[in-house]
Amino acid sequence: MNITDHLAKERNRAAAERTLMAWIRTCLSLISFGFGLDTIVVTLNRNLPGSGPGAELGVRMVAMAFVLTGILAMLTATWQHRRVLRKLRRDDFVYQEEPSIAMGTAVLLSLIGLFALLLLIVSTLAS
Repeated sequence: MNITDHLAKERNRAAAERTLMAWIRTCLSLISFGFGLDTIVVTLNRNLPGSGPGAELGVRMVAMAFVLTGILAMLTATWQHRRVLRKLRRDDFVYQEEPSIAMGTAVLLSLIGLFALLLLIVSTLAS
């Protein structure tokens, strides 16, 4: 392997590390947001009389969906990172496009958003 190939592999390895770090930040944000949302709702329900358990359940489900999305995205990003590093170790490295973790995460977040919107509409109509 010549120096140009070696340096190219090192740049790709560094890019893979930066990508994994970006996914760690994103997933930590999703998990933290879900946990924080649940904590806020539980605290508000304890301190505000007249809050129904149905509203709390819906928000808790949305909070759990954020946490689950963060966990799934982190597991997938870690798996993809390991695959990239394994491919880079080979001398016959060939680029192959892989499924987008970002696209999958975006779809899950869109579904969570639609569910949250549905909960808001139902609670507004019930009031």
